[in-house]
Amino acid sequence: MIDRVSPGRWRLYVITDESVSRGRSHIEIAEAAIRGGADVIQLRDKTASGGTLYRVALALRTLTREAKVPLIVNDRIDIALAADADGVHLGQKDLPASVARHIMGPGRILGVSAETLEEALLAEKDGADYLGVGPVFEARKTKADAGEPLGLGRIARVRKHCRLPIVAIGGIDAQNARQVREAGADSAAVISAIVGADDIARAAEQMKSLLRLPGEVP
Repeated sequence: MIDRVSPGRWRLYVITDESVSRGRSHIEIAEAAIRGGADVIQLRDKTASGGTLYRVALALRTLTREAKVPLIVNDRIDIALAADADGVHLGQKDLPASVARHIMGPGRILGVSAETLEEALLAEKDGADYLGVGPVFEARKTKADAGEPLGLGRIARVRKHCRLPIVAIGGIDAQNARQVREAGADSAAVISAIVGADDIARAAEQMKSLLRLPGEVP
């Protein structure tokens, strides 16, 4: 297992999504993103069957373990445990964080999406290791049910009141990535700006550079 305090050291969080990958598989996306400097990979697939998702997670587990990069599974605690992933990321419509923590135990990473300060505080209380705060910017290209953009002020407000590391998400690209770090996020979760790029590795490398604030060690 990856050290549970590691989310605070992440900068670039890449979410695999074959719907915007221009035909590239979850494995191809992850391989290229890791070459470009991704600090963590999340497997996200809303349409795959449980069996298919399990097989993909196993392959990603081998890849990420060799690269010493954490593997997070979106929504599916069963898949995360079956594939021995480092953790799971849950939305507000998924199992409560307290229940997820009980099921997973203390050794795995638990991320929780939070749009409001109240949701963030509850996630912190219930055992989350990091918060996914957003959508910061317009994000309907990769998440049809994404709400209205919350803006950078929401990151700053959550940062002021919560101790957990913040992963900003939603419409983050090369034009606004630095802004989410300056607003208080520890890292940025990126989908289309990297997964849909001509050169995934190069896009990840450029994004990682933008997310590194002055004075931070490369």
